[in-house]
Amino acid sequence: MMDFGGTPELVTLTADWANMAALVLGPLLRHVTDTSVTVWVETDAPCEVDVLGRTARTFCVHGHHYALVVVDGLQPGTQQQYEVTLDDTVVWPEPDSPYPPSVLRTPAPEHTQRLIFGSCRHATPNALEQMGYEPDALDTFAQRMATEEPGRWPDAVLLLGDQVYADHTSPKTQEFIRSRRPVDEPPFLEVANFEEYTALYQESWSDPDIRWLLANVPSAMIFDDHDVRDDWNTSYAWRRDVENTSWWRSRIIGGLTSYWIYQHLGNLSPSDLALDPMWLAVRAAGDAGVDAAPLLEKLAATSDAEVDGEPDAGVRWSYTIDYGRTRVVVVDTRCGRVLTETDRAMMSDAEFEWLAEQFDGDYDHLLVASSLPWLLPWAIHHVENWNEALCAGSRGPRLAKIGEVVRRAADLEHWSAFAESFERLGRLLAEVSRGERGPRPASIAVLSGDVHHAYVAKASFDPPGETPVYQLVVSPVHQTVPSAIKLGFTVGWSRLAAAVARPMARWAKVPKSAVRWTRLSGPFYGNELGTLVIDGRVARFSLERALRTPGSAPRLSTVNQTPLSWRDRATADPVAPFPARAELN
Repeated sequence: MMDFGGTPELVTLTADWANMAALVLGPLLRHVTDTSVTVWVETDAPCEVDVLGRTARTFCVHGHHYALVVVDGLQPGTQQQYEVTLDDTVVWPEPDSPYPPSVLRTPAPEHTQRLIFGSCRHATPNALEQMGYEPDALDTFAQRMATEEPGRWPDAVLLLGDQVYADHTSPKTQEFIRSRRPVDEPPFLEVANFEEYTALYQESWSDPDIRWLLANVPSAMIFDDHDVRDDWNTSYAWRRDVENTSWWRSRIIGGLTSYWIYQHLGNLSPSDLALDPMWLAVRAAGDAGVDAAPLLEKLAATSDAEVDGEPDAGVRWSYTIDYGRTRVVVVDTRCGRVLTETDRAMMSDAEFEWLAEQFDGDYDHLLVASSLPWLLPWAIHHVENWNEALCAGSRGPRLAKIGEVVRRAADLEHWSAFAESFERLGRLLAEVSRGERGPRPASIAVLSGDVHHAYVAKASFDPPGETPVYQLVVSPVHQTVPSAIKLGFTVGWSRLAAAVARPMARWAKVPKSAVRWTRLSGPFYGNELGTLVIDGRVARFSLERALRTPGSAPRLSTVNQTPLSWRDRATADPVAPFPARAELN
């Protein structure tokens, strides 16, 4: 593990602690258990933050101030309104807020769970709507939620990547960048450093609907490529090229430092926080009145170096949350890659060993949250297999160079482009399905985003498992989907395209996969949000799309419903399965 003790290099703060602080962002409800909820805030000055009598002092990073309050000692299955105070001044809820009061809720045993999820959410200033964006699905969900009783609100929201876009900035962010530096040299109008990352988060999370939703629904998050840059960690050659630029070092250090603060910290449970060396060091820095930026930048640099084969220093972005009897394992498929000349893996051996440990145990439902889909459209899967083998030299160095160009141009970088890792994850899921890692769960699903369309697929293995394994993809929450992308993914699901692409993979000497899968529904296009409803050992998935009707407010329309488990807890009656379809791989 990294040693974050001893901070002689830290810079002493000069802020006046007597100044009245204001709320910049938040509150965000983060990790929830049946007796606790953590609450994250950003303030404009050092202060003490109070939520229901539990307090925390802010810590500082590059002049920005943050706090994470652990509200513990709560009763399971209860809800209560809450306020946020900064140095005894109430700052939340805001005066004259049009939204219902903010509520802390804890799950109860036997409680029906509702989890919503999606990925790829560009911030929502009016300029984006004018550029042809359809309504923001999460905004629209928040507007509907504000009309409902808290008992109908979701228990958690899983944000599966691209919470911010560091490489495709909005007009508002570009204005901020122009005010700070010249934009006629790299990285031009892309985000360059930590300070510009803070502007991205402020733009995204200050949206009034999103701010109120995140103040009432606990959230879990993981990054994807656009949180740093398109094609982030695609290949060894990509790493060498980007590391030779003048701007990359500042970008990756700023990106991972801000990610730890804004996203990762709130993913950790109170018990994890109590043992986390980084959090303990940052909190100690805050108590001492010194800037914690050097600590976090050291962690960011160490984490980034692991991709290049540096020894594992204990930096893990993946994590596990148990919502009652539902286990959610959130997997880092970006920063945790191994990209050396001799090794290529979606996750290191140490990370796969950790993942296998998380799959052990007794739970009713297993949700594996991976920003990148495990099961892709059949033809695209074979093309990514073909491309990876080609880039590795299976057909000579000349075609390897051409393959690298194709890989970056076509974003061929999903699980299918890491064939050995794809098969390894499949073996682990098959073991869970067969009851080889503990009592057999009622359902298993991989939750993903990234690919700007939604679908449901069902995997099968040899030897077969008893618990069905699904791939549920929901993307985007708020983005545009060009017609060419729609056409590509639609064709990618066709049997004809699969029949053409499969021989390409075989020609490149790709072994036949042990995994097969059936497309149950999709592809669906538009801005969408997925919902999982879990009642005992019964689980169902629904997909809603945000639509705008002229003259009326945006609304959500259900476009798919899929049962994920096959027996009702009370009656033991089977849930009607979908008609069988041909399996392809």
